[in-house]
Amino acid sequence: MEKKKIDIICYDIMHGEKKVAEINTRGEATVLSEKFLPYDLYLENERDFDTLINNINNFYHWCASRVLSLDRKYAKEILNSIGMAQAMTDRDRAKISLSYHCVSLTDIYWVKKSDEEVFYEKINLYDHSLNEAVVELSLRGKSMTVTNQELAQDLSTKGCFPKAWIRRGKEFILLKDGGEDSVQKELLASRLCQCFDFKQVKYQEGFYGGQKVTESKIITSRQYSIVSKMAFEIYAQNHDLNVLEECMRIDKETYYGMNILDYLVGNIDRHPENWGVLVDNQRNEYVSLYPIMDFNQSFGSYDTIDGANCQTVYPERKTQREAAIEAVRNIGLRQIKDIDEEIFEDRTEWKVMFFRRLEELKGCR
Repeated sequence: MEKKKIDIICYDIMHGEKKVAEINTRGEATVLSEKFLPYDLYLENERDFDTLINNINNFYHWCASRVLSLDRKYAKEILNSIGMAQAMTDRDRAKISLSYHCVSLTDIYWVKKSDEEVFYEKINLYDHSLNEAVVELSLRGKSMTVTNQELAQDLSTKGCFPKAWIRRGKEFILLKDGGEDSVQKELLASRLCQCFDFKQVKYQEGFYGGQKVTESKIITSRQYSIVSKMAFEIYAQNHDLNVLEECMRIDKETYYGMNILDYLVGNIDRHPENWGVLVDNQRNEYVSLYPIMDFNQSFGSYDTIDGANCQTVYPERKTQREAAIEAVRNIGLRQIKDIDEEIFEDRTEWKVMFFRRLEELKGCR
């Protein structure tokens, strides 16, 4: 019986218009610029069996990370809209990402087949309009048929709450839904956080389809990318670095500020995918932490003065209160505005705990 020929596909991993690596579906890789490789992608030039397996697995995993998580609300609807069932493996999810060249609004990496005539100038999401149908699908889960390319800006947005990017003039705005409760939490938490002088994303009230959402401006561009703490851990491991030591070295103000704000507003969702480093794309070097973001799960563990366990000090174990006190002792509280109690409206229990925690931090300076 004649053996079926298996086609070998060759891919170019691109950083803007610069090719930084090549890999084929056998796992044979050539790193052309180690400095410009994605932070969370590790490839080796060796050709032994274990290396080939590791290379292709690492590549598929990286591609898959540029697609939405399946715990994301409306994920099934989005996958169905491009004619795919639930994508359960990295390889399945990589196929989705590769279908639109792995473009993203978090960085300037993308992938093309080696024989493709395609250029970043023509496909990057920073310079090209987004399809309104994608916003409708992303926020409301409405069933419709859209192309893979049209879905690219939504599939590369992390998180489990409904969200979508829209272009408004020359700016990109992130719309986040998730129900009235999570929207109200993020709006209130953001107003409180803005009373402190820390680099942060500002959330404002908006409406989409008659329903309230939060709006925030994009923090990436063709000049700057973001790398999550989770992705940075891969880079740090491969470069013999300590993640927290590096974060403190480059931007202790934002790191400590994150712990202060999370404690004050009771944010219990500071997982390693919603904080990380800001990268200068021209050099592909991290220059600071990116602005503090994501407050739609605030006012959790808000019945005690200690709060939840702090998620940013791993592997140490500290309460949010302990981490915030340490932060204030290192950089101060940095309150720049008085806080109007009226903004809590009828959330009396939240108001009481917020001011208890604020007084706790004022007393440890």
